[in-house]
Amino acid sequence: MKKILFLCLSVIVLAGAVSCKKKEADSGKIKAIFIAMDSVDEHWLKAKAGCEDKAKELGNVDFTFNAPQGKLDAASQLQLVEDAITRKVQILLLAPLNKDALAPGVEKAKAAGIKVIIIDSPIGTENYDAFLSTDNGAAARLAADEMAKLIGNTGKIAIINAQAGAGTAMIRENDFKAQITAKYPDITIVGTQYSDGDKTKALNIGTDFMTANPDLAGIYACNEGSTVGAGQAIEQRGKSGAITLVGWDWTGDTKALVERGVLNASMVQNPYQMGYQGIQVGADLIGGKTAQKSIDTGVTVVNKDNMNSIK
Repeated sequence: MKKILFLCLSVIVLAGAVSCKKKEADSGKIKAIFIAMDSVDEHWLKAKAGCEDKAKELGNVDFTFNAPQGKLDAASQLQLVEDAITRKVQILLLAPLNKDALAPGVEKAKAAGIKVIIIDSPIGTENYDAFLSTDNGAAARLAADEMAKLIGNTGKIAIINAQAGAGTAMIRENDFKAQITAKYPDITIVGTQYSDGDKTKALNIGTDFMTANPDLAGIYACNEGSTVGAGQAIEQRGKSGAITLVGWDWTGDTKALVERGVLNASMVQNPYQMGYQGIQVGADLIGGKTAQKSIDTGVTVVNKDNMNSIK
């Protein structure tokens, strides 16, 4: 009797499992994931929100979000890509921490038939479907022009970048430097340091730059964390208005710095559109449509004059 009961229960459990799998298969849901650089910065949370809104709008996309715990952990981010491939996602949105370290994962995802949409930062392979980003080079050159204008085309400036080696970070640094060198011979870049996007590290770096250069005219910060940390350093030294800060991104913290007159200009991207359009592009590709290989989601120079028009 016990054997018969056990067999009956086994059949029920097996039937239930088959039924669940069939329901999942019959649901028609497209499995999409966004793997960001981290899950803390507002920049990535805005991109996530864009993904979520588009997935809800489409109605047939099962969206998930993931990110490594550390801002520098490209190995963990690669493992998340591997996991997504194993889970047979159909759309992979990826903001690569390191363009070379993540390239093998992207190649593997494409080989598995996954639609790969690169977000924000470049990847070290051409084997992807679309790249949605700010034109970081153009924006960095614009930041250099803005810095030069604000400091009167002369003086010492320092650069606080985020992750050394990250594609976006290096474009923002190198194109800024190239523009300053080419157009503004009376501006001297005294040094570049990397904060890993950490606000406390950026604060300490900014403080060190000001200590070593009492006549420092400006700081260029290449991401949100670096911008906020540099702004805090300027405030703590009582240098608001004396040292020009040109940074990146639009969050509660950067907005407050603009309001207080610490952050003079911020290069504001549209991460929400990166996520929103990224999911749409992936869904279109699965539906047999074509997509542009490179999509510019735009940048705005935000200051006290126009800050109230920015969301």
